Amino acid sequence: MNKDKLSKAIGNSPEANSSVTWSNNLKRGRVPGPRMKENKMLPDTLGGSTIAVHGGTYEDPITGAVGTPIFQSSTFNFSKHTYDSFAQGLIRDIPTYTRYGNPTVWSTQEKISQLENAESTILFSSGMSAITTTLVGLTNRGGHIISSFDVYGGTYNFLREDIHQLGRETTLVDGTDLAAVDAAIKPNTQVLFFETLSNPLLKALPLRGLASLAKARNLLLVVDNTFLSPICLRPLDEGVDIVLHSCSKYMNGHSDLIAGSVSGSRKYVDRIWSQMLKFGGNVNPLSAFLLERGLKTLALRMQAHVSNSKQLAAFLANHPKVTRVHHPSLPNYEYPWIQEYCRNGYGGMVSFEVKGGNEAALALLTHLKIPLVATSLGGVESLISLPFNTSHSFLTEKQRQQIGIMPGLIRLSVGVENIQDLTADFDTALGQI
Repeated sequence: MNKDKLSKAIGNSPEANSSVTWSNNLKRGRVPGPRMKENKMLPDTLGGSTIAVHGGTYEDPITGAVGTPIFQSSTFNFSKHTYDSFAQGLIRDIPTYTRYGNPTVWSTQEKISQLENAESTILFSSGMSAITTTLVGLTNRGGHIISSFDVYGGTYNFLREDIHQLGRETTLVDGTDLAAVDAAIKPNTQVLFFETLSNPLLKALPLRGLASLAKARNLLLVVDNTFLSPICLRPLDEGVDIVLHSCSKYMNGHSDLIAGSVSGSRKYVDRIWSQMLKFGGNVNPLSAFLLERGLKTLALRMQAHVSNSKQLAAFLANHPKVTRVHHPSLPNYEYPWIQEYCRNGYGGMVSFEVKGGNEAALALLTHLKIPLVATSLGGVESLISLPFNTSHSFLTEKQRQQIGIMPGLIRLSVGVENIQDLTADFDTALGQI
């Protein structure tokens, strides 16, 4: 293939900006991974908890260590095999330099791949690095991205303030409205990017409908599944092309790590990896080690998060000081299709509105004893915050109300504490506002 044809095939030409035709030309044979022969492989028929504990673990042939070692090295010895791999374009599959790949990182990536039922995964230094690198890597100059108004604030700001500087354009719609998404598609649309469960109102995507629409229109469907984790939902099984996470949240689960991940077919993930090399957002081996350790308890932690959030949502829905609760388990939830693909619960997030607006919400935070007033989510401890002065403070009050963020809205990440203790704490605190 000559250079002009190659450029068009991979989407680097301005002429290649109608849908993602380059993706159908990525014909080179690919194997899952990268992985090493020492990485433990499990059949996908096993349960999520078994895979979380054992999948991808580096089984050290010298020491027999039970845990994956930390390969705290920036570079690795070259050999004839190294040079042969360079010549064959297989550099992602051998250890050469930690920005390109590292055995500890590969082990953690492989565990996530097995949890996601994905061919390949990349780890990043943060969830935002995963998002920005993916959206740039899967589009080209002149391309168009469709996303939602109520995505994570950092994502929204990137799409609103920065993506056009890179020659891409964005249209924001209601991701739960298939007709609105379809109407927003242009000849140069390349990617649909949404959150499976939105922040902070927990709106669930019509995932299968979006996957069918993307396939019919030759688009890539990319989703942020941070709020649910692969225990509650495996988007790739529903027709999604790429799934990403802020691994700082449920995937790690202990509020002591910043990381991100991207999983999908090898041909797409290889392209994102190539973009990551240039942006430099790779994770370091120690962070990968900590993430793998956190992942081992993911299934167990999610059981507690799911159970606690469901019970607390039911309690709040019947409290006289609460005007509305957003949670998929409640009878008045507006997006019932989530029940089609979330068979292990709906994560640990609950959003609710209190009487008295933002002033009352601020007062509630001062009376609670167990939840910590802090940003982020998905840790073993309950975390509580107000979207109006944190994640969505960049919007005007009118803009917030247009997407459903009403005065008095509180976002709660329900931890794994005793549910009776949590319920009693909220009952007491609500009684004081």
